[in-house]
Amino acid sequence: MAETRALYHPVAIGDLKIAGNLFLAPVAGYSDRAFRSLCREYGASFTYTEMVSSEALTRGSCKTGELLPRADNEDVYAVQLFGSEASRMADSARLVIAATGAECIDINAGCPVPKIVKTGAGSSLTRDPERLADIVRATVRAAAEAGAERNGRPVPVTVKIRSGWDETSITWEAAARAAIEAGAKAVTLHPRTRAQGYEGRSRWDHLADLASLAHAEYPGVPVFGSGDLFTPESARDMLAQTGCDGVMFARGAMGNPFIFAQARELLLTGSYGEIPAAERMAAGWRELLSLSRDAGEEKASREMRKRFSAYSKGIEGGSHLRADIVRASCIADYRELLLKFGLLPAE
Repeated sequence: MAETRALYHPVAIGDLKIAGNLFLAPVAGYSDRAFRSLCREYGASFTYTEMVSSEALTRGSCKTGELLPRADNEDVYAVQLFGSEASRMADSARLVIAATGAECIDINAGCPVPKIVKTGAGSSLTRDPERLADIVRATVRAAAEAGAERNGRPVPVTVKIRSGWDETSITWEAAARAAIEAGAKAVTLHPRTRAQGYEGRSRWDHLADLASLAHAEYPGVPVFGSGDLFTPESARDMLAQTGCDGVMFARGAMGNPFIFAQARELLLTGSYGEIPAAERMAAGWRELLSLSRDAGEEKASREMRKRFSAYSKGIEGGSHLRADIVRASCIADYRELLLKFGLLPAE
């Protein structure tokens, strides 16, 4: 058990100390404050906002501003920014730190979505290490200044990359070196190419090679892994097989914030317990109420249809619940359905 126990440990991102190494990745359209709060409740060591447009932020977009506030239980959290202009990324980092006191700024250099890539942001940066370095350098400088003004210490900057553009252009090493040498305090690798999107298998060998390189040449700069993490066992295996310093759950945490508690239990004890159906749905209910306070009842009710569908996977009667829940349009509808299926205590 000593080997598995060692897989769960604190990490440092610059001067930022984090108690564990199980993170919630930035998940577009999902990792809002309500969901991040649940992930923290169930043991996520560190959480990231969904990616925020630096252009929209610096232009004062209200919708973008809704993505930023921290949850009450997020003693530390990171805001992920995307963009293609160094000066705008720097300005947005200043704005974020001044407004939220975020403990970390993450730069998205991995998103494969065409509308992001065509602007020169996201995974486009992975094949342009010089521009990536310029963006990191400017953001590091801005985050250091803004952090010193707000909290008396610099805010570290991290970068998330992909393996490369496609199988003929594997550029993770050049991108990682550019980011670290420009001042990034950690690098996360999703070991798929931009062309793969979220299909096919992720290349954990790329992650192992990056971890080995960073530990040898850039000691003190941790490497985090993402990709194909859908079970507690997959987190254990990624840590053991690649030597990375931490893991980021993305799609594997959707409708399943419990994966953090289960993964931590597995790493510390070698086994983990299942989450009862009633507890799963009670967590979804709390998320609905929290999201309603942030986004309004109508919008939250629409959004929670897909989230409750994820919460109900594998529970008895789940298929019937999912068939009904797609028509839920208000909190009262959800209450009635959960009571009908015996998944919410009667008041």
